[in-house]
Amino acid sequence: RVVSLCLQGTSTWSEKELMQQSNHQLLILPLRNPPSLFIKMDLDRKVFGQHLAIQIVLRALSANMRSKRPRKPLVMSFHGWTGTGKSFVSSIIAENLYRLNIPRRKFVHHFSTVLHFPHLSHIHLYKEQLQNWIRGNVSACPRSLFIFAEMDQMPHGLIDSIMPFLGYHEEIDGVYYGKAIFIFLNNAGGDKITEIALDYWRSLKRREDIPVKNSLFSLPGGFFHSQLIQKNLIDYFIPFLPLEYKHVRQCVREELRMQGHPEDEDLIAEIALAMTDYPSEERLYSSKGCKTVASRVALSI
Repeated sequence: RVVSLCLQGTSTWSEKELMQQSNHQLLILPLRNPPSLFIKMDLDRKVFGQHLAIQIVLRALSANMRSKRPRKPLVMSFHGWTGTGKSFVSSIIAENLYRLNIPRRKFVHHFSTVLHFPHLSHIHLYKEQLQNWIRGNVSACPRSLFIFAEMDQMPHGLIDSIMPFLGYHEEIDGVYYGKAIFIFLNNAGGDKITEIALDYWRSLKRREDIPVKNSLFSLPGGFFHSQLIQKNLIDYFIPFLPLEYKHVRQCVREELRMQGHPEDEDLIAEIALAMTDYPSEERLYSSKGCKTVASRVALSI
């Protein structure tokens, strides 16, 4: 019986092939296809209006996975308004690193600040539990993925407890962390990102012309006074731009398809127009991104 299955990236192994390996308690399978290829296909097809985030994420993952033994874990921080695709992109990464549901549940770890760390008085316990969880799971599977949501609400000092695992170490107490991936999801910095995008629009420049090397990529929001910033342990600060009317239309169209409904152009325009509400005069962006699209479509059918 397969107790746990650790895939070193994405895989096209069939269920039959997996069962032939069932005499191993811990099964580590080699790659048959580069995961960045599958991730790129999904990001290009499913994520709207985030050309900058897609570019940086793909570069980061490709660089990390090309190395047989990375010098440090890959640490990315996603910043932007709610509904712009931060969680969605992290789920696409997870789905493609682990193509089967069983290993994905075991080796992709989601942490919600509100759910998992609600009490400030328990911060010392949280630190110990978090360290033990990361240490134990990376020991079981070096290519573990850890996703932390609501970083802007994280109790002060808690995230610093995992700092030793994110640095340049060959091993820590016999455990190698270089293949692990850490993703932080953060609403902080969203207003600044929107301001930069809005300035481009008001200057009659396309959002696609915003360069990758822009000041918005050094946003420390949600990590104020954190040792992760002071020690330069976050490899990439990745901005998620506010979504325009045309992007919300794409979201609505995709949601209609997913719910099995025909593409009603009038309905698509109606929902997208209602969601495009910022700034109050120009009504260029959706302040909630595509977050409420599914419920709006369900109510409108």
